[in-house]
Amino acid sequence: MKLAIYPGTFDPITNGHLDLIERGLRIFDELIVAVALNSKKEPLFTIEERIRIIRESVKDCANVRVEAFSGLLVNYVKEKGGVAIIRGLRAVSDFEYELQMALMNRRLDMKIETVFMMPSEEFSFVTSTIVKEVASFGGSVKGLAPSVVENALKDKFRIAKE
Repeated sequence: MKLAIYPGTFDPITNGHLDLIERGLRIFDELIVAVALNSKKEPLFTIEERIRIIRESVKDCANVRVEAFSGLLVNYVKEKGGVAIIRGLRAVSDFEYELQMALMNRRLDMKIETVFMMPSEEFSFVTSTIVKEVASFGGSVKGLAPSVVENALKDKFRIAKE
């Protein structure tokens, strides 16, 4: 069984992320969506909320697990028995950072590959940041994120306004 790890903050998960998950399962037997506990970011959703939302979003995808992780990604991949890290590239602007991370991960463990995947064209502009910003102003994110995310964003921003 070939296991890949798809790491990120997923704050929140978007249809672009789901596109990569589904396509990653065509290449790998199993996939772990690894939700990062990133102290450098201030997420809108708690780690528990993100995990719940992602699990709901991938409930129909066989061979997908959702877990939290912290620390070095390479150590997590080794601990889980993974052979690859999946990273999404939306635009050229993503490439430089992702290349640096992939090269550092390779330096830390040459047995773990990084697989870069581009989302389908319809999701190439979608980011979690854009989805949150549109929702914060009451705009529709239908088609950009799963319905569980739409509802969670509406709840989060309604509570913030109260």
